[in-house]
Amino acid sequence: MQNTVTACLIVIGNEILSGRTQEKNLSHLALKLNEVGIQLREARVIPDIEATIIATINACRAKFDYVFTTGGIGPTHDDITSAAIARAFGVTLHRHPDAEKALRAHYSAADINEARLKMADVPFGATLIPNAVSTAPGFCIGNVYVMAGVPRIMQAMLDAIIPLLNGGATMLSISITTNLPEGKIAAGLTEIQNRYTDIDIGSYPMYERGTLSTTLVLRSPNAAKNEAARAEIEAMIAACGGLVVASPGA
Repeated sequence: MQNTVTACLIVIGNEILSGRTQEKNLSHLALKLNEVGIQLREARVIPDIEATIIATINACRAKFDYVFTTGGIGPTHDDITSAAIARAFGVTLHRHPDAEKALRAHYSAADINEARLKMADVPFGATLIPNAVSTAPGFCIGNVYVMAGVPRIMQAMLDAIIPLLNGGATMLSISITTNLPEGKIAAGLTEIQNRYTDIDIGSYPMYERGTLSTTLVLRSPNAAKNEAARAEIEAMIAACGGLVVASPGA
């Protein structure tokens, strides 16, 4: 049996918490990790405060197999992620020669400045994550992968590191949509969940054109158990007088 490999996303940035910038990386990361057998178990959004970043990084890297961060590695004064993570690991921040070389090649002599060169500063001992979009790299130290917050750049960085990650059991999912509202199936669904404790069964109500319906999503690495639980759920829906509107596997 394959083991379970877990991950956490830490989104860093005052602009996310203020609502000025919309977080767009969580869904993409979760889907990509699931493809390689890594389960995203938690996501946290924290401000650009050094003590908060340090405490969150240290708590999460001890709890999860992988930790991914987005945001705070740009050229401005509030981009403090790299320095904070260096402190979390108890190492110094240093200018990585390969990162500096890449930045100097990317920018003209007139455009390169100390602020842009700051993006070459990473914790000592960190490995660079390439950035095929705008050159300034992310980095990896221990089990922590530090990426940009801009979605296009984050996605490019993630593409570079996904092949390097060691996954476990891939989560399989089944969706079942019924014309019944949640209240009609809640009791029966609870009984089934209690019998299938190793399957995550989620219930999601919908309201369209004045009609209530419910989509149930079953997730586990075990295809046979998923199918057994699907059969019981569909039988329960029928017993409650409902119909299965759609039941695609994934």
